[in-house]
Amino acid sequence: MNLKNHSDFTDFYLASEKRSMTFEGFLRYMESKDCCVFDQAHTSVYQDMDQSLPSYFISSSHNTYLTGDQLVGKSHLFAYVSALRKGCRCLEIDCWDGPDMEPVVYHGYTLTTKILFKDVITTVEQHAFEVSAYPVILSLENHCSKEQQEVMAQYLISILGDKLLTAPLDHSTTGDLPSPNDLKYKILIKNKKLKRETKTEDAEGAEESADEGEDEEEDEDEEDEDQQSKPKFWPTRKAGSKKKKKKVVVAEALSDLVIYTRSVKFVSFSHSKDNQNCYENTSMAEKKARKLAKASGLDFVQHNQKFLSRIYPAGSRTSSSNFNPQEFWNVGSQLVALNFQSLGLPMDLNDGRFQDNGGCGYILKPVVLTSSQRSFDPSCSQHSLKPTHLLLKVISGSNLPVPRSGKALDPFVRVETHGIACDSHRRCTSTVKNNSLGPYWDADMNFSISVPELCLIRFCVKDQTGLLSSEFVGQYTVPFTSLKKGEPLQGSPFLFSFITKSDE
Repeated sequence: MNLKNHSDFTDFYLASEKRSMTFEGFLRYMESKDCCVFDQAHTSVYQDMDQSLPSYFISSSHNTYLTGDQLVGKSHLFAYVSALRKGCRCLEIDCWDGPDMEPVVYHGYTLTTKILFKDVITTVEQHAFEVSAYPVILSLENHCSKEQQEVMAQYLISILGDKLLTAPLDHSTTGDLPSPNDLKYKILIKNKKLKRETKTEDAEGAEESADEGEDEEEDEDEEDEDQQSKPKFWPTRKAGSKKKKKKVVVAEALSDLVIYTRSVKFVSFSHSKDNQNCYENTSMAEKKARKLAKASGLDFVQHNQKFLSRIYPAGSRTSSSNFNPQEFWNVGSQLVALNFQSLGLPMDLNDGRFQDNGGCGYILKPVVLTSSQRSFDPSCSQHSLKPTHLLLKVISGSNLPVPRSGKALDPFVRVETHGIACDSHRRCTSTVKNNSLGPYWDADMNFSISVPELCLIRFCVKDQTGLLSSEFVGQYTVPFTSLKKGEPLQGSPFLFSFITKSDE
């Protein structure tokens, strides 16, 4: 880069008299957007938003109402505000019968606090499109009686008004479902839906009935082995008894509000191919999804080319911890739901993934996951794709946070690549002793990445506390495709900066 020809930089960073760079100016330049490792063109919506909904990763949250763990944590309206302000586009609402015909939201059979359903919907209406114009999906885990479901439907209609999608759109999207652009400023309801069955030719009209065997997150078969991890006040089945799935009878008023996101039970990929409609979607716990991804990765990818699938954390995660979302993005699952209140690696990856495309909550899936002309199995170690080589140079840090002890850090940087199995690696710099202000590493790192479109790069600063122990200091995660390529600065190595944040 020719500094003298860079007008913004010249006016701001060069010493006025000598027209030369001071150290302070150089440091400010390195910490400016000019040198940010994240491509600033990706801070706005730049992707094609006219594809069918299944063609996107959609930022999704689990137990959105909780601010803590799922046993005794508090439910709070601000949890919904926080998720929406992070660009989340799929919110979960666990609905239960409340006193005085007022449905409540909380984690059933636990000591989590309760909030009113109508207050949740009011909060969503106020903040749904604060940071993104693209559609919000309300995923209802519905345990309410028909009477209180009717109350829910009344609140959805009266509070959300024109924002609530109540009828199919006349859309021109390639594919069966509309696009994010078609659904701008719309809120969709994800729930079971009544279906009509004609028993005889001379029957008058049609009989309405609810789908049986529907997925309920608390009743998922995969959760059987997790019963022992649940608290004593959590209902468990008696020894030797068969687990029965309760049939939730859906109120017609609520059923009518389900348009493009009707919840159905996942049976098998072949069953979905032959029987599932485009407007129907499935949910499954992480363990079941993981087994399918490992055993039938190709089928999973093809399934997600047509249908929406939601993956949620196992019931055994009583502390509201998260799984690694990358393994399910790898098979094209759109709604990979995480506990947004639980900080750590999974949410770091989620934040990194969805800061792309202007932070709008919708990321267009790469061609390897959407093309019907090519077969892609993320679990296969052999890919015909030509690998991409990434060279990073970690030079130095500045003003790293000092722990409460006041002792200077012994910092090192760990760079991780998260993608398909063969693209997941980590490299570390050496440790600099007793230096929080300006540690200098000067480390080159090389990575070979076969599917860069799915890859995330995570920079993590750690404090070496022992021979084999370290503590988290800060991190920054960025999609590989959003990495800004380095530019030589007067013959020096490629220079870019990233700002760490403490999330663990």
